[in-house]
Amino acid sequence: MNRLTALWRKETLALLRDRHGLAALFVMPTIFILVMTMALHDAFMPGAAIDVGYAIVDLDGSAHSQSLARRLTKTGSFRLADTPGDVEAARQAIRDGRYALALVLPRGFGERLLAPAGADGQATEPLSLLVDPTLNPALQLSFRNQTSAALGTLRADELTRSAGKLFGLPTPTQSAERDWPDEIVSTAVQNDRSIRPPSSVQQNVPAWLVFAMFFVVIPISAILIAERQQGTLQRLAAMGLPFRFVLLGKLLPFFVVNQIQAVSMVAVGIWAVPLFGGEALVMPAGIGLFHCWLVAAAVSLAAVACALLVASLAQTTQQSTIVGGIGNILMAAIGGIMVPKFMMPGAMQTLAEWSPMAWALNGFHTVMLRDGGFSAILPDLLKLLACAALAIAAASWLNRSRAA
Repeated sequence: MNRLTALWRKETLALLRDRHGLAALFVMPTIFILVMTMALHDAFMPGAAIDVGYAIVDLDGSAHSQSLARRLTKTGSFRLADTPGDVEAARQAIRDGRYALALVLPRGFGERLLAPAGADGQATEPLSLLVDPTLNPALQLSFRNQTSAALGTLRADELTRSAGKLFGLPTPTQSAERDWPDEIVSTAVQNDRSIRPPSSVQQNVPAWLVFAMFFVVIPISAILIAERQQGTLQRLAAMGLPFRFVLLGKLLPFFVVNQIQAVSMVAVGIWAVPLFGGEALVMPAGIGLFHCWLVAAAVSLAAVACALLVASLAQTTQQSTIVGGIGNILMAAIGGIMVPKFMMPGAMQTLAEWSPMAWALNGFHTVMLRDGGFSAILPDLLKLLACAALAIAAASWLNRSRAA
């Protein structure tokens, strides 16, 4: 036990000397949490308005064209940014990035609103939509659908008014612009144990915390490879110290670092994110908080074990940095860290089930979003602990083989 305590002390001192590495373990995830939480804020808000600007070029200037413009502004999904006087001005504004869409209402639009195409022997000039080619096609389709809906209600109102005149019914002098209930508000359907719908902060705080925990591969690899190159591991082996003790000596200090990371990132979500206009992170209370710690502990064991395996595989610090860095990025990419899992296609969601980061994130979400108990997080805990055990066993075998 005294030898193990001495190893812990040695590893802690070596870790504290690497101040730049320690700073990266805390500063990097803090920046990611703040940036990604604010960038994806609206993406996680049901019914949030789309912040895409558009312009209306009204070449007709009739009451009908003005009515259509007003109906579009009432939808609230897109933002009216300008009403230029000609088409070329709208084209130039799109090229300059001032807005992404421009709806052109042609001359004669009002007169021909109710006339079938070609009924008077003249070709009907269609409405044209100028589009920024970089705009998401789904948003282009959404705007076209909203325009079609507004045009349909305008025609319906005009037909009603015309029919009223035909049959001698009282009609208003102006076309009525009723506020139809055309906005659909999404509501999450939860089970009895659910806390609240997921938000951007509830996705990004645990996601980038998991990524930061696995990033200990860089300092662990640097320390272990330096000890191997300097002969420290050989001297410890000559003293009769089993290599598993060396691994345990490295496990505890970085486990503590991971737990400090967890507390720090949760604090960022609770207090720092609201300072930038985001929603504060809501953590479960009581036994739920303990379950969150269980997930954090299992993630830490898996992260440190994987880092020790990478350090055992690599011959140089440069190799460990490349292998560890690329491995972390790949696990994050397929594990729902960089892109939420529910946004992935089915094949990628299936592939995500093989990423330890996906198990970790699912464990946190089970507790934070679904109020899951111990039995609910147990499958993810077992996967993470199995990953840790396999990585430690592989690292021990590699170092014994190298020593032999």
